[in-house]
Amino acid sequence: MMDMNAPANSSAPNELGSGVGKAPGSGTRFDRKARLRWSNKLFRVICISSALLVCLILLSILILMLRTGVLTFADVSLKEFFFSTNWDPENEHYGALTFILGTLALTGLTMLFAIPISVIVAVFLAEMTPKWLRQVLRPVLDLLVGIPSVVYGFLGLTILIPWLRDISGNDLADGLLAASIVLTIMILPTISRISDDAISAVPNKYRDAAYALGTNRFQTITRVVLPAARGGITYAVILGMTRAIGETMAVVMVIGNTAQLPNSLFTPTSVLTSNIVMQISSVEFDSTWNRGLYMMGFILLAISILMIVAVRMFQRKGVQGS
Repeated sequence: MMDMNAPANSSAPNELGSGVGKAPGSGTRFDRKARLRWSNKLFRVICISSALLVCLILLSILILMLRTGVLTFADVSLKEFFFSTNWDPENEHYGALTFILGTLALTGLTMLFAIPISVIVAVFLAEMTPKWLRQVLRPVLDLLVGIPSVVYGFLGLTILIPWLRDISGNDLADGLLAASIVLTIMILPTISRISDDAISAVPNKYRDAAYALGTNRFQTITRVVLPAARGGITYAVILGMTRAIGETMAVVMVIGNTAQLPNSLFTPTSVLTSNIVMQISSVEFDSTWNRGLYMMGFILLAISILMIVAVRMFQRKGVQGS
């Protein structure tokens, strides 16, 4: 009997010993930590790769535009291209100053109209409207963002320009004012909604502290809420500004598309985007005219980047100054 039970009894200590020192579920915890560690590393690699890909695409576009556009100066001098207003490619004149100044003027006038109105709308939505009205107005602004630009341009051509003719008494109302009004209406929902989100994200404790110090509603909004939401508002302004600079179809329909410096807001003129879209389809690919249009595209990108950098620097100085 003892011999028959001996193997069974001798195996018992081994089975018990094999489980000594192991905590329940320790292997599962190790595997879970390893999976989390590797998933975090993979997610970080994906994010960095995506950011590098975006930078590479932007750099490639800039290089392509510059590489083709710089060939213009084999036949055209830098002085003529950048400081002449005579754009007459049929007679070998390639002065782009009119379009550069027109682009800067249109962007500046649009932002002069759009920024104050958009911020006021955002403050009204975030701080003053009741909840039920806010739930109605926000989806309406979201829908306005998605309306195609050609619709805005068509409405500007058929409604805005005749109205401006009646007000100004001019036979032609195409020009910077009509284009800036159309662009203001286009970018206002974008700036307003992003600014609204930035203002709504300001913690209520800032408002409570301001009210506790004796400030009224206007002082709280202008001195506490808006400075706290400055980063989000700046981001909204950048998005609106870049859309205003690069907009084409709506501008083409209301600006007049005439290569001349305007002497008033009601004088037909042209900008970089409108000139490119009006002429690119009828130009030989490997010609000085085509290369000049590529150079205009590069200038447009450069203006956009420089304006974004300028806004960022202005924001940073404002934060340091405060």
